Amino acid sequence: MADNKKSPERAGKKSFNWPDRIFGAMVLILSILVFIVIAYPLWFIIIASISNSNLVNLGKVTFLPRDIRFYGYQQIADDSRIWMGYANTIFYVVAGTLLNMAVTMPAAYALSRRDFKARNKVMFYFVFTMFFSGGLVPLYMTVSSLGLISTKTILIVFVAVNTYNLIIARTFIENSIPEDLYEAAVLDGCSHFNYFIKVVLPLSKAVISVLILYYAVFHWNDFFNALLFNSNAKNAPLQIILREILLLNQAFSSGVGSVQGGYAQGAADQVKYAVIIVSTLPILCVYPFIQKYFEKGVMIGAVKG
Repeated sequence: MADNKKSPERAGKKSFNWPDRIFGAMVLILSILVFIVIAYPLWFIIIASISNSNLVNLGKVTFLPRDIRFYGYQQIADDSRIWMGYANTIFYVVAGTLLNMAVTMPAAYALSRRDFKARNKVMFYFVFTMFFSGGLVPLYMTVSSLGLISTKTILIVFVAVNTYNLIIARTFIENSIPEDLYEAAVLDGCSHFNYFIKVVLPLSKAVISVLILYYAVFHWNDFFNALLFNSNAKNAPLQIILREILLLNQAFSSGVGSVQGGYAQGAADQVKYAVIIVSTLPILCVYPFIQKYFEKGVMIGAVKG
């Protein structure tokens, strides 16, 4: 007797109808278009940095490099100020991020404790700074009165804690770490400090990775504070030197084609693209190693259904 029952495979094939196929194709096409829109400017900068600048300005470089030359990268390798800016920026990123995490995580833990009666009032003062500030002139006068103008210290301690990142960390600790763990730790004679070090921090790897990325990118891209508080060329981060190349065209003291020490327009354009690549590459190299934590931690604080 023939079996009239339909096999699961055939039933599954029929359930995948044409509307689902069309929707899947549209999502795929849209994703490809979004990828192209995001990726093409990055690709163009790469090929423009190794192409003849005259061809780039004439619009003849679109998808592949033409008349390949590495003039811009050679000038970067030969200029000591680029590497001094690199060293300063790396120092600011490492020291500043360590200070940020040393302030943010303990503050987030304290504000997450329900038995801390003043936590709402303290949190109000943090949130207040997100909407109101004293202005640039009082800020500059305060920094000047502390003797921090044109020092490396101000570029490290400035914005020691970001309120938005503090809220993310507090929300994670409050919602993701059960209170039962603290009660069990107290029964074993564990103090707040030991509980924070031995329990909270190991369970907060996701949010710590996200905050490290946020703070590191902030310090890496920060040029306004260096422009405002620093006038010592020896303390200049890489972004200040990049700004000089992109806007002032006076980054190199032994340039070609300019009395002031800059570059001729064709050479300057190639140097600009090369510096953009050099200044962006470290962050692009670090991101893949913390991507798995970033994908998990970026949803922290979302509304739970």
